[in-house]
Amino acid sequence: MAERHWQQVSNLVGSEVNPTMEAAECQQLCLGLGMVEHAAAVADIGDRAGKEQNIENQLKSMQAAWDKVFFDCSEPYRTTGTYILKGADEVMAVLDEQIVVTQAMQFSPFNKPFKEDIDEWNDKLMYVSECLDQWLKVQRAWMYLQPIFDSPDIMKQLPTEGKKFKVVDGKWRQTMSRVHSNGHALTQCTQEGLLTQWQTVNRDLDIVQKGLDDYLATKCAAFARFYFLSNDELLEILSQTKDPLRVQPFLSKVFEAMKKLTFTDQLVATQMHSKEGEIIDFVNPVVTKDKNVETWMTEVENEMIAGVRNVCRIGVETYPEMPRTEWVLQNPGQVCLNSSQVHWTAEVEEAIKGGKTAEYFTQLSEQLLDLVRLVRGDITKLQRMSIGALVVIDVHAKDTVEKLAKEKIDDCMSFEWISQLRYYWEMDDRNSENMWVRMVQTPFPYGYEYLGNSFRLVITPLTDMCYMTLMGAQSLNLGGAPAGPAGTGKTETTKDLAKALAKQCVVFNCSPEMDYLMVGKFFKGLASSGAWCCFDEFNRIYIEVLSVIAQQLLQLFSAKRELTSYNDSVELEFDSTLIMMRPTFNVFITMNPGYAGRSELPDNLAALFRPMAMMVPDYAMIGEISFYAFGFEKGRHLAKKMVTTFQLCSEQLSAQSHYDYGMRAVKTVIEAAGLNKRKYPDQSEGQILLRALQDVNVPKFLKDDLPLFYNIISDLFPGVEKPAIDYGKLDEMAREKSKVTNLQPTDYFIKKQFELFDMIQVRHGMMLVGPTGGGKTCCYRTLQAACTALVDPKDGESPFQKTHVHVLNPKAITQNQLYGAFDEVTREWSDGVAAELIRNATRDNHNPDHHWVMFDGPVDALWIESMNTVLDDNKKLCLVSGEIIARD
Repeated sequence: MAERHWQQVSNLVGSEVNPTMEAAECQQLCLGLGMVEHAAAVADIGDRAGKEQNIENQLKSMQAAWDKVFFDCSEPYRTTGTYILKGADEVMAVLDEQIVVTQAMQFSPFNKPFKEDIDEWNDKLMYVSECLDQWLKVQRAWMYLQPIFDSPDIMKQLPTEGKKFKVVDGKWRQTMSRVHSNGHALTQCTQEGLLTQWQTVNRDLDIVQKGLDDYLATKCAAFARFYFLSNDELLEILSQTKDPLRVQPFLSKVFEAMKKLTFTDQLVATQMHSKEGEIIDFVNPVVTKDKNVETWMTEVENEMIAGVRNVCRIGVETYPEMPRTEWVLQNPGQVCLNSSQVHWTAEVEEAIKGGKTAEYFTQLSEQLLDLVRLVRGDITKLQRMSIGALVVIDVHAKDTVEKLAKEKIDDCMSFEWISQLRYYWEMDDRNSENMWVRMVQTPFPYGYEYLGNSFRLVITPLTDMCYMTLMGAQSLNLGGAPAGPAGTGKTETTKDLAKALAKQCVVFNCSPEMDYLMVGKFFKGLASSGAWCCFDEFNRIYIEVLSVIAQQLLQLFSAKRELTSYNDSVELEFDSTLIMMRPTFNVFITMNPGYAGRSELPDNLAALFRPMAMMVPDYAMIGEISFYAFGFEKGRHLAKKMVTTFQLCSEQLSAQSHYDYGMRAVKTVIEAAGLNKRKYPDQSEGQILLRALQDVNVPKFLKDDLPLFYNIISDLFPGVEKPAIDYGKLDEMAREKSKVTNLQPTDYFIKKQFELFDMIQVRHGMMLVGPTGGGKTCCYRTLQAACTALVDPKDGESPFQKTHVHVLNPKAITQNQLYGAFDEVTREWSDGVAAELIRNATRDNHNPDHHWVMFDGPVDALWIESMNTVLDDNKKLCLVSGEIIARD
């Protein structure tokens, strides 16, 4: 009890009572004064004294706790020469806890003796909390802006904002130097004027950020393809204005097929190179010296179009002048496809008018055989890719003419003919010769987007129907909406139509985290550049966001309907930005309605898209044409066997969640067969297909299903045996590395490593499935060590490269921590773990090292859906920031 409590007792009994009295004296006093009568009141005073002491002790304990709370500013932040606050989370935890306790004290009925102290301590804690919040807000902004304004180019282009940031930077460095000397959190957070300083700094930083955003918007308006980049990527490009060579790594993000430019010593760009190594000359060299990056990038875009148009013109003119097999080897892949289709269109119309479609079918069959013989010959990898794509187109051309001949078509306006994709080289409304593509009554100007030497999709009747629907949507000023199960070709067909028309097509995998601001930025880029966009799994976006997107699209499509020619453009205010809209733009969405976590499209949004139902494709036809493209002679026979194998497996083998007999499995077998065809040219085609079927399927089948699978292939391939494979060096090294890690190199364990190695050659995404303790981790770790040990720097074609493994558990962190997210208040982007790993793994295209990103944990739709475009043929991770991380 404190002195005040003894005084209360004394006042109660009418005589002085104090704690220094002797026991006997106290007893006599209590009996004499009738203390028993006041027992309840005295007990109440004692109880109050105990509770007041608890409050006093708590207050002292909280104040003493701060003696051990320090900021960690021991090491400089990166190469800035200054420090940042570390350990702020611990400070915030102490602060939050003490604020709760202090506010509880303020409402306690026993706080009267300490009310002033409690209120003063609460005010101090609230001040520290506000100061720390402002401080951390400054820190986040400073960490984001510091590397930006560290670039002399950015400082030169944003002098006002740069000057303001320099003042902020000085205050930051001065304060952090003081914190480095004395990191006591309470002392630093209660410095006089610190809160006012940070509030002022935050206002200045908001002004700097606004200036930066306006600057980026100006650059995007000057070069519309910048809209498809994240702010961080765009800033990285803009900070390299003085050195165009350092912008080269970003070229493929702006021009998908372009890997680099050829520069002279005077920094004049004269050629563009594709990822496959193809080279196209510019008609007019692009001078980049002393120019803003958006200026010379615009010139590169114009010269890309002019360069492709020029080689197309040459291709069309020289086609009749030499044998087709020679002409193919002398022209770029894109020219081989479009120029041959121009002449095919003209020749078909001539054959229809002359009633000679049957004779023309025979001519096309001979042309196709010539190409198949050529692809099996001694040609370069680049030429083989060109001819492979041309074979795919030629097979469809031959089949189309066969159909016309059987139906005895004699009118060039018959639906059977005009429903095909037809190419014409003719005068346009500007009196210049250009390529036009027509389907039914829809004309579309060829876009001359450089496509490099990419493979083309096999055209089946389903593909033709999809093309027709999407082209019809274009003429009706609507978007296209293919919908259907996974593996039916929704995205790939849309992309392939864009290739057929030479249009830039940006594929973006949608996620629930996408908002209308991010989609609006995409729409600005599409409308300004005239590009196409395919939003994959569009109905994963929340219904509230879809409603806003509907209004945005309605505005764009309404403006598009007012234009009468593809050469026209219209100025439009969209999302508070003035843009020049080109009518060639369009938006396509793909959906898988049956999946969980999907939104129903609002009616006003669905009305803007032409729907298209995608069914299971014709595997046999796709297999046949693909085998021809890889140089197989018996394409139809092999395709029939492959499809029958998968059909029997689906009927006779057990049902497992990881068994897949769909389009992706078919495609993997075809690719494995094509790889083996080049690797083992002396083996029979039956042996090559048999090996491909076994290599792709055996690793995933359970032990009980393997005898059934072997029976199926022995019936389908009688007398054909899979040649023994000698893994040689890999076998020896895998056993050696197993022993190093104290593992038994059993034949089964080594065999699993061989299977994993073979799958890595034909697939870029795979799963290791099995029970805990089954050896999954040991399998890939041992293979990694073996591949790294077998690196031969002198052998450029070696399958063995130094291999890095990056492991993370996707269920140990949230979706936002995995892929990244925007702060809801500040709109600041925080990178995700997976995004950072994949970006680092794909950053250096010239480094031959292999990177395996291992998601070690349960697979569910919540996180794996966002990997959709990483695992399919797009090989891209799409982030909500707008960044697209591509794997070459």
